[in-house]
Amino acid sequence: MTPESRQPETDDGLDRTPREGSGRVWSLDALRVVSVLGVVAIHVFAGMVANPEVRGTPGWWGAVIADIGFVWVVPVFVMISGVFVLAPRQHVEGPAAFYRKRLPRLLTALVFWSLLYFLLIRTLFSQIQPTRADVARFVLDGQPYTHLYFLWLIVGLYVVAPVLAAFLSGGGERRALVFAAVTLGATVITGMSSTVLTALGDESPLTLLALTQWLPYAGYFLAGWALRHVRLSGGRLALVIGGTIVAVIASIIQYGSRPHLPVLDAVLPLSYFGPIVAAASLGLFVCTNSVLAGWRPSSRTQRVIRELSDCAFGVFLLHFAIMLLVRAVPPFDAAAGSFPLSVLEWVIVVVTSFLVVFLMRRVPGLRRVV
Repeated sequence: MTPESRQPETDDGLDRTPREGSGRVWSLDALRVVSVLGVVAIHVFAGMVANPEVRGTPGWWGAVIADIGFVWVVPVFVMISGVFVLAPRQHVEGPAAFYRKRLPRLLTALVFWSLLYFLLIRTLFSQIQPTRADVARFVLDGQPYTHLYFLWLIVGLYVVAPVLAAFLSGGGERRALVFAAVTLGATVITGMSSTVLTALGDESPLTLLALTQWLPYAGYFLAGWALRHVRLSGGRLALVIGGTIVAVIASIIQYGSRPHLPVLDAVLPLSYFGPIVAAASLGLFVCTNSVLAGWRPSSRTQRVIRELSDCAFGVFLLHFAIMLLVRAVPPFDAAAGSFPLSVLEWVIVVVTSFLVVFLMRRVPGLRRVV
C-alpha cells in the first residue's frame, strides 16, 4: 500500500497525506499553520499599513514587515492543496465520484460563510445597506467579503482537478514540472502585462469573477504536485533559502518605497501573480519540505500540530469576523495607529479564532463548514 493510498479524507481543499508510521506530512502541517497565522497578520496589520498618519515611522515599518512578509501565504495554501487533490488515488473512480465526495461539503461552506459575512457582518454589524446592484456584484465576482474569493478559487480548482490529474497521470515528474512551469509562467507574464498596461493608462486591468477566480492559481496548484518530492540539501538548499529570503525582503522594501518606484511596481507587481511573490512562494514550499523532511515530532507535539492544522481552514474563514469584533472594542479601535496594539490584536484574533473553530469542529452540523 502506498502512502497516498492511506490518506485521511477531508474536504477543505487542503488535505494531508500520510507518511510511514505517522499518518501525516508534518512539514506541510507546520507550513499550513504558519500560513494561516500569516493570513491573519496580513489582515490585522493592513490597517496600520494603510494609515497615512503613521507612514514612515518605525511602527509602520514593523506593520509592513508583518504584512508584506507573509505575501506568500495564499499561493502556498494552494500548493499544499495541489499536493493532495491531484494525487492519482483521488481520481481512480472517475470525476463523478470525485465530485460527489469533495464538492458538497465545500459548497456548503461557500454558502454558509458567504451568507454569514454578507448578512451578519456586512449588513448588520457594519450597518451597510447593499443595493440590488451590490448583491449582484458580490455574487458574480465571487467575493461577498474580502477573503472569501478563496472559496470560489478552491471550488474552481476542484472542478478542473480531474482533467489536470488525467493529463499528469503517466507523464512522470518531468511532465508535472514542465506543465507547472508553463502554467505558472503564463500567469506571471499575464500579471506583469496587466500592471504595465494599467501604468500606461489602460482602463481594463485584469479582472477575476466568481467562475474565474481559480485561473491564476492553477500554476501554483500544479506546482504543489510537481514539487512535492523535491528535497534539497547542502549548498543547493542554502542557495534557495537565501533566494527566498531575498525575495521576501525585496517585497517588503518595494512596498515600503511606494510611490517612488512606479516603474518597478509596474514591471514587478507585488501580487500573487508577480514574479517576486511566485519565487518566494515556491522557495518557502521547497525549503520547508527540505528542512523538515526528517522531522518526527513527539506524540504530544503531533497532537497539537494535527489539531492546529485541521483548524487552519476554519480559521482562514472565521478570523475576519473575529477581527472586526475585536476592533469594535477599545483600545483596539485605535490599533491602526499603534504597532504594539496591532500585535496584541493579532494574538487575540489568532487565539480566539482557533478556539472557536476548535469548538465548532466538535458540533456535527458546524463541522461541515470548517
